Amino acid sequence: MKTQIELAREGVMTSQMETIAIDENIDVKIIIECVAKGEIVIPNNPYRPNQKVVGIGSGLRTKVNASIGTSSDICDIDAEIRKAQIAEEEGADTLMELSAGGDLDAIRRAVISSTNLPVGNVPLYQAFKETGRKYQNPAKLDPEFIFELIEKQLADGMSFMAIHCGINKYTIERLRKQGYRYGGLVSKGGTFMVAWMDATGKENPLYEQFDRVCALMKKYDAVLSLGNGIRAGAIHDSHDRAQMAEMIINCELAELGREMGCQMMVEGPGHVPLDEIEGNIMLEKRMSGNAPYYVLGPLPLDTGAGYDHIVSAIGAANSARYGADLICYITPAEHLALPNENDVREGVRVTRLAARIGDMSKYPDRRENEKNAAMARRDMRWEDLEKLLMFPGKAMEIRKSRMPEEESTCTMCGDFCAMKKGMEVFKGDIRGDKVSLKN
Repeated sequence: MKTQIELAREGVMTSQMETIAIDENIDVKIIIECVAKGEIVIPNNPYRPNQKVVGIGSGLRTKVNASIGTSSDICDIDAEIRKAQIAEEEGADTLMELSAGGDLDAIRRAVISSTNLPVGNVPLYQAFKETGRKYQNPAKLDPEFIFELIEKQLADGMSFMAIHCGINKYTIERLRKQGYRYGGLVSKGGTFMVAWMDATGKENPLYEQFDRVCALMKKYDAVLSLGNGIRAGAIHDSHDRAQMAEMIINCELAELGREMGCQMMVEGPGHVPLDEIEGNIMLEKRMSGNAPYYVLGPLPLDTGAGYDHIVSAIGAANSARYGADLICYITPAEHLALPNENDVREGVRVTRLAARIGDMSKYPDRRENEKNAAMARRDMRWEDLEKLLMFPGKAMEIRKSRMPEEESTCTMCGDFCAMKKGMEVFKGDIRGDKVSLKN
């Protein structure tokens, strides 16, 4: 079976490419060209039928990922199914199932069967958890078990995987030699792999046998998302030597994987000061040959716990603006607890807002809906406005809870309404369209 990238190189238009072209209102020839170059990926495991077709990458709407999953402290499979369904209802584009507690095979399969979204995961979670259960020591992990798990999870229908191939002895040496890490290590899979390498003295098998990883991903035409295992977990660690060493290796591996016919995506940080976000994205795009970039926010502040979904949304709007392609949501529970169903709902909503704000700058020609909403608000056409809003239910719930005496207005201003008075003064004078002035 040929992969999407291999078919695109032959000029073949797959049904998935056609669907993306229609959904994004882009010429399908451009989609084919970008898939062929590896600038667009399509997480669509053919062994899992009826999943939503999603394109991630150059020229496309910035996508939003929602992550769910159990922990050793909280393990409720029904709750995870509900979280998956809420994420889809709220408009997430992809889902990651990141369980680390309970029957991991059963949870994964239940979540996959509960949603139409493309689902991804991190194979190292199950590898280290099950090794720890069996031997009471995750460092006893047999590398062969990782590859067995990758195939089993792909056969279950995973359409993309975050795999920590960029961690190797060189990147770990950079971390030791720099002598500091204010935020420590924050990637679970990455940290356990570093610990395994330290205990065994061996090289990371996912780096050492990268061609084998790619072969498995190709077999199921799944997207290989190169995990950010040494990412910064604090803004003071942003772009330190260890993080940059891994980023360089991941960008090299992205190029190598594409040459093998594998769909590749690079993962980014993490925690990044606002003024460094543009540079981070520029570096990834340049070093990887414009591979799709999957960022975890980022968070430009370390003291916003309880409101980290808002902190992340500020970073995410900027990352979308400067070229990030997929943004992993952050919930209000980040750094504090396992997200519940309400946290998932709120996380998806604010991240969708951030992605859309970024897209308004990345693609200025796609602002028509914003203009239509502004005019409906100006004219106090509430029914028309409701149809144009991202979250009409929430907006109208607030409005109806505090209705004004005069229904055309709202209780913010009442009879002191600027919109109403302005239209009385100007009448039809400001209902026209802006035109380009020609010399």
